[in-house]
Amino acid sequence: MIAEIITIGDEILIGQILDTNSAWMGVQLNMAGIKVKQITSVSDEKEHILSAIKDAESRADLILMTGGLGPTKDDITKSTLAEYFNSKLVMNEEVLAMVRTFFAQRGRELTELNTKQAEVLELSTAIKNYNGTAPGMWIERNGKVYVSMPGVPFEMQSMINEYVIPEIRKKFKLPEIYHKTILTNGIGESFLAEKIEAWENSLSERGIRLAYLPSPSIVKLRLSTSGTDASVVRSNVQTAIEELKPLIEEYIFGYEEFGKEPEQIEHIIAELFIKKGLKFALAESCTGGYISHLITSVAGCSAFYQGCVVPYHNQFKQELLQVDPEIFTSAGAVSEACVVQMAQHTLKKFSSDVALAVSGIAGPGGATEEKPVGTVWIAIASKDRVESKLFRFGTDRNRNIRMTAVSGLNMLRKFVLGL
Repeated sequence: MIAEIITIGDEILIGQILDTNSAWMGVQLNMAGIKVKQITSVSDEKEHILSAIKDAESRADLILMTGGLGPTKDDITKSTLAEYFNSKLVMNEEVLAMVRTFFAQRGRELTELNTKQAEVLELSTAIKNYNGTAPGMWIERNGKVYVSMPGVPFEMQSMINEYVIPEIRKKFKLPEIYHKTILTNGIGESFLAEKIEAWENSLSERGIRLAYLPSPSIVKLRLSTSGTDASVVRSNVQTAIEELKPLIEEYIFGYEEFGKEPEQIEHIIAELFIKKGLKFALAESCTGGYISHLITSVAGCSAFYQGCVVPYHNQFKQELLQVDPEIFTSAGAVSEACVVQMAQHTLKKFSSDVALAVSGIAGPGGATEEKPVGTVWIAIASKDRVESKLFRFGTDRNRNIRMTAVSGLNMLRKFVLGL
């Protein structure tokens, strides 16, 4: 089954609000075995809405619409749908009773305008709204299904979960759609593509599609497939992943299961340190505490995380972490010598088992010809081992901070695992 999502509202087009509805529906529909082929956002204009519906029905079996069902004059979705389907709006007594109860429970007067919320298309089936006043509408015509829902997220989500998807499952036989994503760090998209080209070429004959999803310091590889047997579908994807591992194992740091909470590097680190019973500490210069923020966003991090020093100025690298002052004149703060001492002294200061230190030029200022913006040194120390590495990121300050954090945490993961 092919679906298309139409979001209605000027507030989306001018960027006043983000279209989170489409992203959420996309996940729910895929998990139900429904492929979303297109997402369209349109203005609160009748002709624009009519055109979008006509285009959508030429491509899709299921057209889901959100927005424009409120009681005010700018909410024109119901009247527009009445015109499109050549159907009149009628009062639904069951919905009206729910609207009356909604207002009575809140001690508010039910106005004539609010009463009109209970009107639905005569040819539609009303979808009850247990979280608001605007009902949804389910319309069937020429083998296609049209669903109109409020734009308020928790109202729409309730309708999708409690009515729309269960109803679709009853009416249509849906396949199993499965996505699994491989998380990589330390290799660019083009280099990664070269390494796995032969493996990638073998996927199509197995009905598996590959998508590259690059972001700062991370390239995600999403494998997608579908079929009638869930166990076979999942097994095919897992077999492909096992074939991939020997090619890029050094770059893989985790996986994401579609529909589940995405796996973040900080959660992987937390799980690893807790499992091994190790203590961890940080020294951050160019990231200004951002790595510590990621770590402390994980519930239960106090089981392994000792703390962080943020010696942004060189004076405090010396005073707080006893970095040899000669280093600042000979090699500079952004150097291997500096981050190694930062890591080693942080290890002792916090009585930890492993310490991570970063120092770099986030930008836009502070660069030299030898050390351009994006130059970062990262070091990791334990009681008997030290590793350090030079990174060259880009020119955007916020991206550099994010890339330093992700690269440092993945380097830490490998260090702890002995890679």
